[in-house]
Amino acid sequence: MGPTMLTLIVILFFQSVDSQLQLGFYRNSCSLAEFIVKDEVRKGFIKDGGVAAGLVRMHFHDCFVRGCDASVLIDSTPTNTAEKDSPANNPSLRGFEVIDNAKARLESVCKGVVSCADIVAFAARDSVEITGGLGYDVPAGRRDGRVSLASESNTNLPPPTLTVNQLTQFFANKGLTQEEMVTLSGAHTIGRSHCNSFSDRLYKFNGTTSQDPSLNPMYAAQLMKQCPQGNTNPNLVVPMNPSSPSITDVGYYNDILKNRGLFTSDQTLLTDPATASQVNQNAMNPMFWKNKFAASMVKMGQLSVLTGNAGEIRANCRIINS
Repeated sequence: MGPTMLTLIVILFFQSVDSQLQLGFYRNSCSLAEFIVKDEVRKGFIKDGGVAAGLVRMHFHDCFVRGCDASVLIDSTPTNTAEKDSPANNPSLRGFEVIDNAKARLESVCKGVVSCADIVAFAARDSVEITGGLGYDVPAGRRDGRVSLASESNTNLPPPTLTVNQLTQFFANKGLTQEEMVTLSGAHTIGRSHCNSFSDRLYKFNGTTSQDPSLNPMYAAQLMKQCPQGNTNPNLVVPMNPSSPSITDVGYYNDILKNRGLFTSDQTLLTDPATASQVNQNAMNPMFWKNKFAASMVKMGQLSVLTGNAGEIRANCRIINS
């Protein structure tokens, strides 16, 4: 990649910083904020290497529902089923304890200052970095929402069965381009998936008893061993990028080119000339993709943010302030 392209990426990166959010937002009010979050991500990662993927996914699932307002962290109550308990998030979403630990430490040194929404954004960045991706500056100043509805997760989070056109529209509805959709899909380079998210491709593709013809037969055979037909264990999981499941790299795109995309929504990226070209380009240029991914994460992290006097700064990320 030449210097012109790098310059363009840097320009796009800084253009994406919303004026409502600020780099170094806590410089004066809580100077240790980002350090504390990074330290808790590091401790969580040492305990469980998969927590990094969970925290990146948490940021996506937060921002796509009501914007980046930490509504995904709110616990359900007897009168309300919250986002975290929707089928899209439970039992697959993880990393909540890292956010809780970071918030507890921050409340002890900077009471009522650092929002849960910013903690989630910082933790996602730190998770990308700790797994080999590029670190990036996170503009902050988000405030926390007071509403969390499971029903909104069901309609705002893209399921793994979407076609490329449906995915493009889903992301466009959030103000993200098709290229940003392909770039952000690369987050599937880390983490794991429950068998029931893709088992239809193995046994009942499009309502038949056949297998998805776009799935590499050797890979399908491997998945069938890991996810046997009729399995009733909802906690059975497989890595999404088997060759390097804990490293933020372009293995995801290489897998797609070999028809080893785990989800329909992964493999479908080869069915459109524009997205197929991006898959090829990302696979061949790891640093190019890492730069684009960092810039796309910054942009996504500004979706419908609450700032100023909107929302609140939750004292406990799981509970709205009374």
